[in-house]
Amino acid sequence: MRLGVMFDRDLPPERLVPFAQALDRTSVDDLWVVEDLGWTGGLTSAATALAATSRLRVGVGITPAPLRNPMLLAMELGNLARLHPGRLAAGVGHGVSEWMAQVGAAPASPLALLGETITAVRALLRGERVTLEGREVRLDGVSLVHPPSVVPPVLAGVKGPRSLALSGRVAEGTILPEGIGPDRLAAMRGLIGGGDGHEVVVFTFLGVGDAHTVDRALIEGQAAFLGVAPEDLAMATGTAGQAAARIKALAAAGADTVVVRPLDRVDPLAHVEALLAAL
Repeated sequence: MRLGVMFDRDLPPERLVPFAQALDRTSVDDLWVVEDLGWTGGLTSAATALAATSRLRVGVGITPAPLRNPMLLAMELGNLARLHPGRLAAGVGHGVSEWMAQVGAAPASPLALLGETITAVRALLRGERVTLEGREVRLDGVSLVHPPSVVPPVLAGVKGPRSLALSGRVAEGTILPEGIGPDRLAAMRGLIGGGDGHEVVVFTFLGVGDAHTVDRALIEGQAAFLGVAPEDLAMATGTAGQAAARIKALAAAGADTVVVRPLDRVDPLAHVEALLAAL
């Protein structure tokens, strides 16, 4: 199992560099950055984190397909992959439908857009010339001048049954949102398929210690997003040992990578250090 840490979207952007550098000195495998509407850009955050570190894989979790033309997305990802070979993972998703509507980017078919975007981006990153007359994506003989020699994996950030199945068909991995426990993960992994090489990345909230560090509004919002009661939201909380056990349970249920999202925004790395000691 790979272990990653998310740089929370509510942390000030100027904290990213010291956060990334501190993680680079630990045994953590990944740093994941976020692209949620109104917060910060995922690709600029990834570029900053990659430049500030030497070892970590940096994941983008996720960039919304409706906001990114696949050619431009492939150009950005290819550039990062050339500069930092083997250290980039690119997540692409539907985007939150309400947010996409707010900026006039809601597609007629989110499923078609995601599938066509991922298919096109992967082909472009492989150095292919792409022509695609899809339902949502139209490309006419385009290619990258500088394709990367080490092609970064493109993962789909999804949660619904049809989207999970699509991810298994077109992506190299699947990113699942915070709150999913081992039982639900095992079922979702079955929907994905994708074979042994398909990486399943699971985000999970992390909070070691007192319950007062838990942001109830955040938890309730995530529970609503997943369609579950707040008390049914799976989290790596409690003592360090309990948090570590919950991480291990996700791995046993099929997570190839678990990415923890510390709930404490004052000293998030203290929770990561406690988890690492317990693991």
